[in-house]
Amino acid sequence: MREILRIVIGNICITSAYAFITVPRHVVNGGVTSFSMILHVFLPVDISVITNCVTVVLLGICLYFLGKAFLMKSLLSSICYMVMFSSFHAIGYSLSIPVLPAIILAAILVGIGYYLCISASSSTVGFDVLALVLHKRYEKLDVAITMRYINIGVILLGFASYGGISILIGIGFTILQTQVLKLLLQRNEQKIQEASCDEATVSKCIVKS
Repeated sequence: MREILRIVIGNICITSAYAFITVPRHVVNGGVTSFSMILHVFLPVDISVITNCVTVVLLGICLYFLGKAFLMKSLLSSICYMVMFSSFHAIGYSLSIPVLPAIILAAILVGIGYYLCISASSSTVGFDVLALVLHKRYEKLDVAITMRYINIGVILLGFASYGGISILIGIGFTILQTQVLKLLLQRNEQKIQEASCDEATVSKCIVKS
């Protein structure tokens, strides 16, 4: 239940940031939603529909490379994402604050959202799936930094459609977002290592007694 709650809260953070801040402002931040925004320029299909289709493809990749156990939690995450983003996007609300604080807020929310999902052994079934697959194959690759480069690649694809200012804002967004994710993952890893050390110390005391 605790992991499920983390996944749900994580998706609330991500979808609210996208639906209420980045999408209304046409900010291309490199995620699946941004990729859908780019495709939407060429396809007469609603952004939420394209997002859901891309999500299904990523679920298939998740199953093939990361296994069924990981898929089950990711499936929950993807359902949360699709339902929440479609619902929030349909509201048509845009947060009325200046651009800079809006983008900073959105980046922090998305970074926290990704962290909550990944730390619950799930993906958001976004491009973090690709980063997790690469990390599984090459352990030295940092998940957050890999996501950063994937996102920047997607952002650059949107240059022709959204222009230089949106691209620069998007790059700044993804750098901040992935930095928040990186710091939170490092903190989580440190806690796990400290807990393992404490457990080992207790075990030694029990054996000695």
